Amino acid sequence: MAVEVVMPKLGMAMKEGTVSLWSKAVGDPVEKGEAIASINSEKIEMDIESPAEGTILNIAVQEGQGVPPGTVICHIGKPNEKIMINDHDAEKTQSKIDEQEKPKTKESPILPVGDRLMITPVARKMAQAANLDIEKIQGTGPGGRITKEDVQKVIEKRGFMSVNTEERKVNPQPTLENSQQIPVTGMRNIIATRMKESLQSSAQLTLTMKVDVTDLVILQKQATETLQKHESTKLTITDFVAKAVVLSLKEHPKMNSAYIEDNIILYDHIHLGLAVALENGLVVPVIRNAESCTLKQLSNKGKELARCARDGQLPIEDMQGSTFTISNLGTYGVEHFTPILNTPETGILGVGSAYDTPRYIGKELERRTILPLSLTFDHRVLDGAPAAAFLQTLKRYLEEPITVIL
Repeated sequence: MAVEVVMPKLGMAMKEGTVSLWSKAVGDPVEKGEAIASINSEKIEMDIESPAEGTILNIAVQEGQGVPPGTVICHIGKPNEKIMINDHDAEKTQSKIDEQEKPKTKESPILPVGDRLMITPVARKMAQAANLDIEKIQGTGPGGRITKEDVQKVIEKRGFMSVNTEERKVNPQPTLENSQQIPVTGMRNIIATRMKESLQSSAQLTLTMKVDVTDLVILQKQATETLQKHESTKLTITDFVAKAVVLSLKEHPKMNSAYIEDNIILYDHIHLGLAVALENGLVVPVIRNAESCTLKQLSNKGKELARCARDGQLPIEDMQGSTFTISNLGTYGVEHFTPILNTPETGILGVGSAYDTPRYIGKELERRTILPLSLTFDHRVLDGAPAAAFLQTLKRYLEEPITVIL
């Protein structure tokens, strides 16, 4: 009997998953545990493995289409085996697909049925944008399917991408000769959508401040040396910043809030988000109830979440519910920058690269270490003065680092 392969539920909050790529085509043999497709939901992207050995009998959900968790996306069985499809599930899946395709162009993604032309949705969009005749493109994908790489080769060979003449008259475009068109899909599309929504739905303002962390650097080195005599834990400046942020939020509860449907929600807990850069985007793992964590616990939890994020093993639940976020670009040599709010949060702190500079301490000129901070906040929730007061409190903790670990 044919085995159903369903869209997995990657987290309790997941409502829809999208097939981003099929690695196998109808008729291809597969081994148990072999990757057959890639899917994405929110900021999670993962491969789906075959639950059994056999042959791909059909593909029910095409690339670029989203369906609810539990939806059958394909069947695996013996060659030419008949498939028993639940009419209710089939109707539900088709209804979802039809709904997604309503606003699209008249041509829908071509399905691998009979002698019809096979082309991925991404490749079709690229070909349409370049005014290419897809029937003249040689496909190199499974079963002769035309992939985005095939289209890209034709575009590069032609040396330019066609632009509608009428559009040129109205809005002249720069030459696209030797250019590359990259469709915005998956994680990049999610990030693009959220960043745009964040800027359009809130009143964002950024304040900057420089903090003297000379004493903090000394304490951080001493604490790390002491800890490493007993364990492998290494405290970083970011760990101290995270703890100082938690302490400051407790003194300034309005910064630990959210603007939702014309209401300001003040949280009695602190779920601290830590932005982590990935190869193709970023995610924000969340340390829950950070107010109850010691400096060492914050350090360990933050590092473990970051590791899981980079390994693609971070559950979606660990990327939701943050009440304040920290973004650190210090390792890239950036000083001040303008972080974008992780809405509906009220604040996000940008941490820059620490640098040494001469500074007068009393009448003596000393070498001091300066840490640039950038605070973006939602002006609908609080004004500049209370936001600056939050930064002053954070500055106090970092310049008197012993108060962070007491």
